[in-house]
Amino acid sequence: MAEVTARIEALRGAIRHHAYRYYAMDQPEITDAEYDVLWRELVALEAEHPELIAPDSPTQRVPGEAAGRFVKVRHAAPILSLANAFAPDELAAWRERILKLLPTSDQASLEYVVEPKIDGLTVVLTYEEGRFKLGATRGDGEVGEDITSNLRTVKALPMTIPVNRDEEARGAVPRRLVVRGEAYVRVADFQRFNDQQAETGDRTYANPRNFAAGSLRQLDPQITAGRPIRLWLYQIVSLEGDDHPPRTQWDSLAYLRRMGFAVESRSRLLGDFDEVLETCQTWGDTERPNLPYQADGLVIKLNDFGVQVRLGYVGKDPRWAIAYKYPAEEAVTRLLDIKVNVGRTGTLNPYAVLEPVEVGGVTVSSATLHNEDYIRDKDIRIGDRVAVKRAGEVIPQVLRPLVELRTGEERSWEMPERCPVCGEPAVRLAGEAATYCVNSACPAQLVRGVEHFVSRGAMDIAGFGIKQAELFVELGYVRDLADVYYLDPEKLATLEGFGDKKVSNLISAIEASKQRGPTRLLTALGIRGVGEVVAADLAAYYGSLDALLNSTIEELKAVPGIGPVLAESIAGWFSHEPNLQVVARLKAAGLETAQARTPSPTGAVPLAGLTFVISGTLPSMSRDDARDFIKVHGGKVTDSVSKNTDYLLAGESAGSKLAKAAQLGVPVIDEARLRELAAALTSPAV
Repeated sequence: MAEVTARIEALRGAIRHHAYRYYAMDQPEITDAEYDVLWRELVALEAEHPELIAPDSPTQRVPGEAAGRFVKVRHAAPILSLANAFAPDELAAWRERILKLLPTSDQASLEYVVEPKIDGLTVVLTYEEGRFKLGATRGDGEVGEDITSNLRTVKALPMTIPVNRDEEARGAVPRRLVVRGEAYVRVADFQRFNDQQAETGDRTYANPRNFAAGSLRQLDPQITAGRPIRLWLYQIVSLEGDDHPPRTQWDSLAYLRRMGFAVESRSRLLGDFDEVLETCQTWGDTERPNLPYQADGLVIKLNDFGVQVRLGYVGKDPRWAIAYKYPAEEAVTRLLDIKVNVGRTGTLNPYAVLEPVEVGGVTVSSATLHNEDYIRDKDIRIGDRVAVKRAGEVIPQVLRPLVELRTGEERSWEMPERCPVCGEPAVRLAGEAATYCVNSACPAQLVRGVEHFVSRGAMDIAGFGIKQAELFVELGYVRDLADVYYLDPEKLATLEGFGDKKVSNLISAIEASKQRGPTRLLTALGIRGVGEVVAADLAAYYGSLDALLNSTIEELKAVPGIGPVLAESIAGWFSHEPNLQVVARLKAAGLETAQARTPSPTGAVPLAGLTFVISGTLPSMSRDDARDFIKVHGGKVTDSVSKNTDYLLAGESAGSKLAKAAQLGVPVIDEARLRELAAALTSPAV
């Protein structure tokens, strides 16, 4: 056991070290694959020895239960705001005020720390005996909100300090350390998340700062866990139990780095105020545009803590620090028109056609309008003078109309009733922000539709991916999903890179996919809201696509687990003639569209009432095969282990779900045991 304990501690130390190198320093020492090997070994050892699982283990960075509200917490010391300067003369006036309050002996040796003013959410972190105990928002500076559960899911936050494996560099562990920093989201991560949200019709965020703040103030930590939040730390609020505390702001930044926190490397220590002025005047043009995150200015602090104490505060602002703010990257122009493009998943996305205007050094002629509700709620009209914002690499957006400049000639806008690309009716489901084209053959979404159709979780056609989808659609070989089964081998053989063997393998894979069954086919069609689980439920309930496509909304709502919105989505998809033609051609191509219906709950259903979670690689079943096996025998499959899980079906490299199952006492079975369980339950009584 001693050897196991030592190995677990070594793995935890290595994982913490490499997480620090990745998140805090942006200087990884190993590849993601190598990191995953360490992670999987630790997960496996903790699953075998759950008594050795520690609360601060890297594997325990899991979302907690949703909170009903945030509890108020009082900060160890006031978390102060800053006064602002918007021009060099205002910055110079701030320094003059300082000099009047300081003795000549202090004036001669003043140093300044200049730090980027990150545009995010202020957080206050408390560590006791080196372990993360509490995380809070700034609130009013005296009292904030406890968001500890959410912050625990942020991978950039060290759960223990120090994290450096070099014992000489670690230093003493403070008895209690309270630090202040900024939670933020990189611009590229923000754009990627917003794009994904727009494609699925979910809420998009106005800017990275709102996104970071909204993510950390979710009542459900599960939501926060899926957000790309990072941290910069820049202030020691309180330090107890260290005989050699930092005496300057510059030393405190070094101390935070030594503890393993992410500290912005672009901060500077300057000894001459003229250098401070020059930095503030040039930084906005030279460095700010190239930052991976949004920053609205610089923070200038006097370096010496003794001088800071002597200067004190005025109101809630420290005299020894000031924020130099840059003008917002906004402009006013005329909204010439509102047009719509169709996203790759069928969303109709309105955008503004603008009279060209320069914003942040770039000429802008179009901007996002998010969705129909955004336009209606802000009462944006064609012909309006509008405020437009662009920051960094974020897509320009229309912020608001200037109502006071209206002439009466402005026109309201409405979402078109038909797809502007294919002309088919557009649909907006109750409770959703986006409007969709549900035509599976719509050219605007065909490539992504084909990519999904042939993917592993759907028809699983080996050798057919996004590149093939793009090529076949571009050449006109695939005009709808059914065309996948009507590809001409002779035409394929004339294409560059398609030799006889490649064509033969592709055609064989396409042919083999015809036997996947109705569950896979329903998943592949891309009906909004119909994933693998819903598809399996529908196939089991109806038995065939013919029975399903003739169902009414009311009949669909009678299917267990199908609510009114999903019923409307399914019925709407099958009500469009182009979609029915695709289904007819798929049937004509020989695809299996029927299966035996699941017995009623009163019949002999072997695994009825049992909930399974699948993890890892099974000996002879794919995950999809295992899911189908469980469902055919009446069981239910979910994605995450909880107290309601009856069995974890685990294969090789099962991952963190093993530890979760051990923690909750959920039985773990293998593929053989699953088959035995189903057979035992179906055996006649003796």
